[in-house]
Amino acid sequence: MARKSRRKRAAQSSAASSAPPRERVIEAFFALLAQNRIEEIEPSEIASGAGVSLAELREMFGSPLAILSAHAKEIDRQVLAAGDADMAEESPRERLFDVLMRRIEILEPRKPAVQSLLRSCRRDPGLAMALNGIAVRSHYWMLAAANIDAAGPRGMLRAQGLAMLFASVLRVWVDDDDPGRARTMSALDRALARAQRWSGFCEELCRIPRRFGRRGRRRRDFDEGDEETVAV
Repeated sequence: MARKSRRKRAAQSSAASSAPPRERVIEAFFALLAQNRIEEIEPSEIASGAGVSLAELREMFGSPLAILSAHAKEIDRQVLAAGDADMAEESPRERLFDVLMRRIEILEPRKPAVQSLLRSCRRDPGLAMALNGIAVRSHYWMLAAANIDAAGPRGMLRAQGLAMLFASVLRVWVDDDDPGRARTMSALDRALARAQRWSGFCEELCRIPRRFGRRGRRRRDFDEGDEETVAV
């Protein structure tokens, strides 16, 4: 009974909003997610909370994952819109730290919902994989916001790595009660340091085949030159 009462209050609070329907749906969904596992949330509860019909909800969003994707896209937009020109001269690591902390600050009101999602992901690998796809798209844009190359296959690998890195930081953030987010910033700094070392190692691995390739070409050029000299 108490659980249903909490859901009803969340629904009434969201329905009272004068925001556009899509925003009301997102707010209603996250209000429910803060108190329930994602797999327990019914479409009718989301619609009631947003003050829309089930038909309207279906027209806007096909599933809870679609709502999460729309929310992630809005967070991306806010991060990109709040870009700091003063960071342009900083190192890539510092720029990325600034971008990701900006994302965490925007996510602050969603902390209980994010905590709920993280718990569900530990129980449901399929959900974790689906959310990873959404996260990789977002972190492609976070790389762009930090002015770090995100093009091509290497860029997609960077986006995947950054999505995993950020997920590890979120697990610290959801339990960080310090208003200054000291634990979160420390975790992010350490994670970026590890990523920087790993990235440098990967860059070296990528250069090794090219070095051998250049040596091989020089060897072939030398051999061909010998054969031409002999022929003359």
